[in-house]
Amino acid sequence: MAARAAILTSYAGESGLTSNSYAETYGRSVSMPEEFWLEAAGAGWWQDVPRTALDMDGAPAGAWFPDATTNMCVAALDRHIDEGRGNDVALIHESAYEHRNETFSFSQLRDRVAKFAGALIGQGVKKGDPVVIYMPMIPDAVVAMLACARIGAPHSVVFGGFAGFELASRIDDCRPKAIVASSCGLEPGRVVPYAPMLSEALSIAKHAPAVVVVKQREVCRMDMADARFVDFDALVEAAAPAEAVIVPSTHPLYILYTSGTTGNPKGLVRDTGGYMTALTWSMRNIYGAKAGDVFWAASDIGWVVGHSYIVYGPLLSGCATILYEGKPVGTPDAGAYWRLVEKHGVSILFTAPTALRAIKRDDFEGEWVRRSNLGSLRALFLAGERADPDTVKWATHILGKPVIDHWWQTELGWPALSSFPGLGDHSTKLGSAGRAVPGFIFHIVDDEGSPVREGSEGTLLIKQPLPPGCSPTLWNADDRFRSVYLDDYPGYYLTGDAAMRDADGFIHVMGRTDDVINVAGHRLSTGAMEEILAEDADVAECAVVGAADKLKGQAPIGLIVLKAGRAPDPAEIEARLVKAVRDRIGPVAAFKQVTIVLRLPKTRSGKVLRRTMRAIADGRPYSIPPTIDDPAALDEIKQALTQPSTVRE
Repeated sequence: MAARAAILTSYAGESGLTSNSYAETYGRSVSMPEEFWLEAAGAGWWQDVPRTALDMDGAPAGAWFPDATTNMCVAALDRHIDEGRGNDVALIHESAYEHRNETFSFSQLRDRVAKFAGALIGQGVKKGDPVVIYMPMIPDAVVAMLACARIGAPHSVVFGGFAGFELASRIDDCRPKAIVASSCGLEPGRVVPYAPMLSEALSIAKHAPAVVVVKQREVCRMDMADARFVDFDALVEAAAPAEAVIVPSTHPLYILYTSGTTGNPKGLVRDTGGYMTALTWSMRNIYGAKAGDVFWAASDIGWVVGHSYIVYGPLLSGCATILYEGKPVGTPDAGAYWRLVEKHGVSILFTAPTALRAIKRDDFEGEWVRRSNLGSLRALFLAGERADPDTVKWATHILGKPVIDHWWQTELGWPALSSFPGLGDHSTKLGSAGRAVPGFIFHIVDDEGSPVREGSEGTLLIKQPLPPGCSPTLWNADDRFRSVYLDDYPGYYLTGDAAMRDADGFIHVMGRTDDVINVAGHRLSTGAMEEILAEDADVAECAVVGAADKLKGQAPIGLIVLKAGRAPDPAEIEARLVKAVRDRIGPVAAFKQVTIVLRLPKTRSGKVLRRTMRAIADGRPYSIPPTIDDPAALDEIKQALTQPSTVRE
């Protein structure tokens, strides 16, 4: 631990900056951070303007703008109405399942939000009372989030359709005064009733919420026999609109749960004023978005991307935001994204690499792209998992637009690595998530906590204090926040990711540190192997996991999904891919098994479940992750991994 505490406080690699605008902005953010962020805060809405930037005693990770007051709903809605943009489009809802769309202006959205905020007050919810939101991608989910923000009630959005046990664990941790739920969600070809999961959660949970507000969908209505259940629309109809409650900048806006290593979910807290400042800065300087633009984050409100860039970021910036209930393919085809870009004049599209790979698999030649007019689209941003170079090259080619990978985490709340169109800098490098976002100072260290050489891989750390917008703590668990994120490397935040910095200052995030496998004493990146597999003409998407090996500790296994219409001989493609990995990485990789699968198991947000596949490969017990899209995919992986390899040493 002593070695870790002695990490250098400066890093020569930061000098590899090339864009004057970016270099100047980044330099100011790290040399004068308090001045920089007080200036950035000027773009937000405040009742009491901040005069103090940071109080490091205010929370484990610090408290931003502790002397200021604000309200996030006013900043996102009322402010624009007061400035004359009340009739501008704020929210566009597209449902691929119900074949309809709705549009709300800032005034219309504010009025419904204010009414539902009044309804919550009428049910006894007050400032500081948590509210769990358990809803699919429908407009009233956004209404519920903003209504909570309006009255200072921290919301905790739980992905619609989460299993009852997982929902119960979140109820017991945050102890909500109310739950706002929908009667069902929609998936391709099926309706997902929420009543069974909600009933199970309420029966398991030790904490009993006072009220459950239910938004009924006609396709599947929920039984309202429980005395605590009340109808969403009836409450809104009867409620008086609520005025905004002014809260301290440090007041918790929301609690967002991520899985904990012990099985207990971690309730990450997001403050109000620091988050407002960070999102407003990012919309302008990273994404290059401005009032009147149409911004589409093709994600889900259950994830951090949905919080930051479906709801709060675009609305803070006066943009129209798209709420999409559908998939990139299959609802009905691989042209869904491009038709919506044309239909609504989307300026910025933000999605996950896995969505692009699904589109690439079904439409490799880009026929659906050619059928749509994408003239409004200025850039495509990727995040959520590592973007393999082959997919980035493919998207750049078929779209003819900048394709920008960027990196961040639920804990951080907004991008920490990116390119910067808003600063006039579109610099990208294949395989890299970009350069440090102003305010973030990165260090990459070895197992002993010493800085690694340029071009070498190690553990990615961020120097404290973290900039505004990052989670200051866990809900009612300051000590756990410190032990998980801060204690291993004093003075630094532990990202849990492995990375490498190149000579130009670009950082290549290779995946979670537990995805760095150890083969006969050699630390090897599964991400680097995946890059090689993804370049093959027959491969649509892939994953590499490290399986336990008696001789070498771990051995890599490649799982590949073929492009539509491709049917190579399994032995031939396995031999070809094994040779490609060995040619590029060397025999040290000990890469000798490739298995063709129909699909990779993923979460509903599109993240590949590598850890679960690794347990299957090892023959170890595993639990089915609550976020999995289709549990049957795990059985397919288990069956595929029993097939012998055709490659021999």
